[in-house]
Amino acid sequence: MPVDPATAVYNLMQTDPNIIAAAVLKGKEIVYTTDNWDISGDVDRIVSSWTGQNAKFIMVSGVKYSMLQMEAERLVAISLKGEGSICAAKDEEHKLVCYLQPDGDARGAIMDVQRAVGSMSSKTGYLDPNAQLGQSTQTDRTASTGGSSVGPTASVAGVGVDPQLQGEIKAFLDWVREEEGLAGYISYYLQQNNTQIISELSKIYNELRQIFGV
Repeated sequence: MPVDPATAVYNLMQTDPNIIAAAVLKGKEIVYTTDNWDISGDVDRIVSSWTGQNAKFIMVSGVKYSMLQMEAERLVAISLKGEGSICAAKDEEHKLVCYLQPDGDARGAIMDVQRAVGSMSSKTGYLDPNAQLGQSTQTDRTASTGGSSVGPTASVAGVGVDPQLQGEIKAFLDWVREEEGLAGYISYYLQQNNTQIISELSKIYNELRQIFGV
């Protein structure tokens, strides 16, 4: 039995108290929002960026949030200035956009947000409450390193690199050089003293050294 948007948001905020504001959308129409958040002026840009799947950041209530994860059914973005984070999830019926205070963990909260979206769905079996979500760590890590397959592919003598792969590598290098790219994320998690992320970064650093033999 699906719950109404107000109940879904209430239950979500009880599950993760770091989620302090939320809005439920149908298409681009806000059907429910908490009293402390007005994103009516940002909805078009949020939905368009999410649909386009290529935005590097989103603006919500005048704050810039750099994209940490963007997939068809979920979105995670953080303020590199420590002004909190945005996490959102959607299905065929609803979009749920949430704001987390600076102490919140958007990567962990996204699992609860997806479950909240599922609880509103009129289609049974949309999301198993016991489903293990957030298993994108390895995928995220591969993306953030440019993909460990780049080394072997590029090192094969006499074999040209696929133009699409070259484009992906160039986009990755541009992201590394940007102020709010890789360096910004690393600085953010170091400031947050996030031991899990720092540990993963250390592993990636060692993997890169092995790939390039340095």
